[in-house]
Amino acid sequence: MSDNSYDTDLRLFLDGAWQAGEGRDTAPVINPATGNTLAELPLATAADLDTALAAADRGFRTWRDTDVNRRAAILHKAAALMRERTEAIATLMTREQGKVIAESRSEVTASAQLFDYYAEEAKRAYGRVLVRPTGQRSMVLPQPVGPVAAFSPWNFPLYLMAKKVAPALAAGCSVIAKPAEETPGCTSALMRCLADAGLPGDAAQLVFGVPDQVSRHLIGSDVIRHISFTGSVPVGKHLLKLAAEGVKRTTMELGGHAPVLIFADCDLDATLDKVVPQKFRNAGQVCVSPTRFYVEEPIYEAFVKGFAERTAKVRTGDGMDSANAMGPLANTRRPDAIEALVRDAAAKGARIAAGGEREGNQGFFFKPTLLADVPLEADIMNSEPFGPVAVTRPFHDMEEAIEQANRLPYGLAAFAFTESGRRANILGDAIEAGMVGINTFAIGGADTPFGGVKLSGFGSEGGPEGLAAYQVTKAVHQA
Repeated sequence: MSDNSYDTDLRLFLDGAWQAGEGRDTAPVINPATGNTLAELPLATAADLDTALAAADRGFRTWRDTDVNRRAAILHKAAALMRERTEAIATLMTREQGKVIAESRSEVTASAQLFDYYAEEAKRAYGRVLVRPTGQRSMVLPQPVGPVAAFSPWNFPLYLMAKKVAPALAAGCSVIAKPAEETPGCTSALMRCLADAGLPGDAAQLVFGVPDQVSRHLIGSDVIRHISFTGSVPVGKHLLKLAAEGVKRTTMELGGHAPVLIFADCDLDATLDKVVPQKFRNAGQVCVSPTRFYVEEPIYEAFVKGFAERTAKVRTGDGMDSANAMGPLANTRRPDAIEALVRDAAAKGARIAAGGEREGNQGFFFKPTLLADVPLEADIMNSEPFGPVAVTRPFHDMEEAIEQANRLPYGLAAFAFTESGRRANILGDAIEAGMVGINTFAIGGADTPFGGVKLSGFGSEGGPEGLAAYQVTKAVHQA
């Protein structure tokens, strides 16, 4: 399929109207598999952002008073439309982000599940009544926080936008969504599903623009009451400083550097069959991607050998080809960053067991890579690679493994593989992470809180906790 299959009609969604052109600056949208320009994306002006803010302010007052069953029906309808349009949305995602088409289809399905889940979860925001003397009442009421500014990244463009928009709308908030400029087609398709489902035009806005300008403008407005951000630690810190000026509530998911503890009692072949596909899912551009593999000494060399053999068989190429298991990196910055990390590790003594270099003469491809015996001083052992590179080191005992897992200031996700129930319990308690998977990578879902600790941020998306993020607590006392 050629790049001509990409929908070039990219627009902003402001106060119920799709808008483009009219003298706005534009930015190119690039196909990472070819390096070719797919389309030009209009960027919001200051006036556009003011329009979005005014609509969100007005929309909040009407949307919060909309019957919860009506809100739920709209969210369910949006989910149904997403499923009907799965192939079109998935194609847009693969064209502009690079992931293989099967992963894009799964992302559309998971995003629809979020809207269905929160459509029903909104009906369970009960609050509580306190025990008081006869004739008196004290109630604790969850209420929507207000207009929300939601900033989502390019690695899971649809799902991470849905994780913010679905619970915010379910709670009764209005939303201004600012997805990544690299992936505007699939996120625009999500907004079209909401509009076609009957969502009022002032309840949700979609803007693209120069990120720093958009964030300063939106967060600096008195209209915005909550900021939800998924992205890097430096940008998260910057947005937190902006939010602090207005004492605004925030949800921050700031990435991680997930450790994986492999114990000698695991089923080695079965474990390798799980970890290798997970490592190279979305070309390793996953905030919970298993990255630092600490392997118990008796099975270390066998683990490295098995991992390298499986890595060499991972077929890479254009994500639209269903025969490929891994697509390109999402933008021109990523191969440069990965190459620098691999070279640094090799210079400091790491062994390249598989991959280790770019691939092809077009697009942003990097071979699936395994580094063994990586010293702790290597940059890649301390900075999140966000790419198709796994690093390995042996460990002697569980205490050392836990110490290494907790060594970094990140704490989003961690994983361990062991057949010992007692050890599993200890690891679940001792590892400093917002999510821990024991013998599984299935740590996310519509009903599951997703979030980290330490520099990985705070607050949760998913589950009842995700709805609570968009609510404030009000106590009403009546005598």
